[in-house]
Formats: sequence, C-alpha cells, structure tokens
Amino acid sequence: MPIQKNDLKERLARYRQIRISVVGRKSGKTISILVWFVLEGNKVYLLPVQGSDTQWYKNVLQNPSIRIDARGVEAEFRAAPLTDAKVVKSVVEKFREKYGAKDVKKYYSKFDVAVLVEL
Repeated sequence: MPIQKNDLKERLARYRQIRISVVGRKSGKTISILVWFVLEGNKVYLLPVQGSDTQWYKNVLQNPSIRIDARGVEAEFRAAPLTDAKVVKSVVEKFREKYGAKDVKKYYSKFDVAVLVEL
C-alpha cells in the first residue's frame, strides 16, 4: 500500500529531524543522512550544513531524486536547489525560528544555498 503523503506530513509536523537519502554522484550508491528541516504547508526546506560544499547537496545537483524518511514513513521526491540569496536567507530564518539561532550558528557553517522538496 502506498504511503499517504498526509502520514508523512503528520510525522514531519512532530519530528525535529528526518533521514534523507540521495544517490552518490560518483559512487552511484544511496547515501543516507540525518538532517534538520522546516515544514511549511507542502514544502520541506533543507539547509545543507556546509552550504554548497555539502556532499549530499552536490549529489542532489546531479540527481534530484531524494527520499525522505520520518521514522519509518518514507517517500521519494524531487529536490530543487535554492540559490537566490533572498530565498536562502528566508530559509535560514525559518531554521533559526525552529531550532534557535545559537544552534543554527553552531552546526551550520555556510549559508549560500538551500533545498526545497515539494510533498
């Protein structure tokens, strides 16, 4: 039975982190990583910790397929890179609101890109 998007959304609304899986641009292997995210309506915003230097972000540029797993409820989507400075800044603000400016500053080192996943 296919996973209902509402099930995923309902879990995203409750959790602070999710597992994303992307395809390695060199290895072709699936790479999974735990990340923070912000959910807004049907949009999930991701912020690569090292901005455009982040490995999973580089993989998404080559293969936009991304799997989101919220504790067992998972589905595949297309990731869209966000590179416009104003848009990225607004995503960073959303992260600061959700996780606190101090922690965002502690864990994230570069704020030049973000990623949008439409559910």
